[in-house]
This record gives sequence, C-alpha cells and structure tokens, in this order.
Amino acid sequence: MARGNKAIKYAVLGVLLATSVACTTRYRNHGYVPTASEIDEIALGVDTRDTIADAIGSPTATGMLSDSSYVYVRTKVKHYGPREPEVVERQVVSIDFDTRGVARNIEYYALEDGQAVPLARRITDNGIQSSGFLRQLLANIGNFDPSTITSN
Repeated sequence: MARGNKAIKYAVLGVLLATSVACTTRYRNHGYVPTASEIDEIALGVDTRDTIADAIGSPTATGMLSDSSYVYVRTKVKHYGPREPEVVERQVVSIDFDTRGVARNIEYYALEDGQAVPLARRITDNGIQSSGFLRQLLANIGNFDPSTITSN
C-alpha cells in the first residue's frame, strides 16, 4: 500500500510541476529599432536613404503610399500559459525624406500612440459558388471540341 501512495505522490508532483512550468511568463521581441545614439548620429538635411541604411540598418518597412519614409518597428509580446498573447510594448521610429531622398524629420511612437485599424475582408468571387466538381465535369462534356486537339 505504501508503494501505491508513493506513486500517487510522484504523479501529483509531476502534474503540479508541469502546470507551473506551463504558466510561466515568456516575452518575445520582434523587429528592430535603432538605439538613441544611432539616431542621434543622423544629420537631418544631410544624410540620405543610403547613408542611413548603411549606418543603422535596413528599415522594417518603407512608406505605405510612397517611398518617403523609413519605419523601424520593435514589438515586445507577453505569452502567459494558455492565454492570448498580449503586446506589452511597441516602439516605432519613422524617418521622413524629402523628394531628393534626404532625411528631413525623425518621429517616435509608442504603443500608446497606436490605433486599432479594422481590416476589410474582401473576397474575390470566382463564380463557382453552387457548382461542385462533379457538376462542372458533367456540364463540360457537351462543350468538348476535338478539333482543338487535332489542329496542332
């Protein structure tokens, strides 16, 4: 009987250990933002896209509508057990350029500055909504023209 109690104790201990390990907080960092000293080295009105990319690295993204800015984004995400991951920190550095490609402005943003953007789900209609594979196959039997194969 003592042997059975010992096995149960070890099983309970194993379950408790596995549960506690599964509920530890993990943080993941995504992206890259240059350090403050790297940003301070940028000379507005002098440095260009190429010199900035060489000095601090390629941007995470460029301007959405035009190539008028470099955007560096770093995000810290908290993972805790089975819960949904939570973004706890976001840093964004945007370097704007004029039409000649010379740096003209540097802006900083944080998670608090962000806005939720609703995404529109656009679905392209393929015209084959109610027709299954077999129906399409049988419908095309009468549309076969052997001259298209033999003419080559």
